[in-house]
Amino acid sequence: MKSPQTTHLTEGPVNRQILKLSLPTMVGMLLQSVYDLVDMVWIGFISPAAIAAATLFGTFFWLIEVLNEIVGTSSVALISQSHGAADRERTTRISEQTLAFKFILACIGAIILGLGLRPLFHFFSQDLAVISYGMDYGLIRVLFLPFFFSSYSVNTIFRCTGDAKTPMRLLVGSALLNMVADPLFMFDTIPGTSIRGLGMGMKGAALATVMSISFSFIIGFGLLILGKGDVKIRVKNLFKLDPVISAKLFSIGLPSGLTLLLRNLSIVIFLKMVAMYGTEAVAVSGIAFRVYSFALMPGWGLTMGSGIIIGHSLGAKRVERAFEAVRLTTVDCLLFVGLLALPIIIFPSFVLSLFMGGATVPGDGILLMRIVGLALFIGAGMSGMGAAFTGAGKNRPMLYASVLGQWGVLVPWALVATLLLKAPILWLWLAILAGDGVEMLFRWYLYKKTRWATTEV
Repeated sequence: MKSPQTTHLTEGPVNRQILKLSLPTMVGMLLQSVYDLVDMVWIGFISPAAIAAATLFGTFFWLIEVLNEIVGTSSVALISQSHGAADRERTTRISEQTLAFKFILACIGAIILGLGLRPLFHFFSQDLAVISYGMDYGLIRVLFLPFFFSSYSVNTIFRCTGDAKTPMRLLVGSALLNMVADPLFMFDTIPGTSIRGLGMGMKGAALATVMSISFSFIIGFGLLILGKGDVKIRVKNLFKLDPVISAKLFSIGLPSGLTLLLRNLSIVIFLKMVAMYGTEAVAVSGIAFRVYSFALMPGWGLTMGSGIIIGHSLGAKRVERAFEAVRLTTVDCLLFVGLLALPIIIFPSFVLSLFMGGATVPGDGILLMRIVGLALFIGAGMSGMGAAFTGAGKNRPMLYASVLGQWGVLVPWALVATLLLKAPILWLWLAILAGDGVEMLFRWYLYKKTRWATTEV
């Protein structure tokens, strides 16, 4: 017999179910991205070099994020489909294995990134201020990487078992904590006020962020141990290996991990080309990338929420419901992301100025923001189709589309524009739009051609 929560996710109006599950997820993911946005706003009061340092660290961090993506993506399909099939024991075991592997992978990632951090900063910049700021900020963030990865898993377990409100509440609390702690930790006197702070600079920004993330993880993990969700985590089972589930976690998620790795490597090359135009160009691109990530969060939230609906539907053999969910999710993504994209296109100078601490907004930056706004509509379309592959646990099509868009278009375009043609930086910005456009078209082609709806995990 199906549990009431499982029935709730496989019956009723599809779009209502998508929005009911996705809206808290969207809010939670928007708030999660607020960590970096708030950091960037306050870091802008230090200098462009500080913004550039945070930008570079973010790029290095997302290379290691690949380890999180491998297990994280597969866990969405496995937990959702097991819960949709009303197999409570398997749902619990998958959740436990996910938490254990995430923590181990995060420890490995922290060691790798910690050892390589200074050489990486030197590779991208000879600006000593950028390197100094980056090390102050990065080493603290690296130390708390296991909490970051594990907090993702806690939220995933709640969402995939139909509870999107608990992770949203956790993220609201942690985001508010970060907003208050950031300026208090960073400045001797908080800008625009007479309030005294701790004056820790970039170290303060990092400490505020990791403290907030740790808060979210500890409370959420405690709730799972106490059985406050639909899954009750058994601590003793975190140290037991389930070979079958472990193999599925890695095999299903590996294409998604490779997708993220190749995308992030393309960004590394792209950012190296941007660095040839100076520290200010790196700072502006960092702001643009953060704004892009924030504005696309509703799309990713809908992908996550709809992917859970799709996973439950496929687990319950409701294939037609899964197809309807993909169509409606794509429309929802375009609407929600569009609401954030339009202000970026119409008021690019104002948006950029929010992150530059009163500095003059460069003309090239305004052009980049408009390009980012257009790219958001493309990203929204990709998010809608991505829900199908995420819910089905069939991630290879997204890998193929990413390789074509990023390595077949973006990287060659950036190299030719910068190294051969010595073109103005505008041509480098246009590479983003071209790469995303090709990726979306190929993802749509693969969505129409592949048999994702018949995938069982």
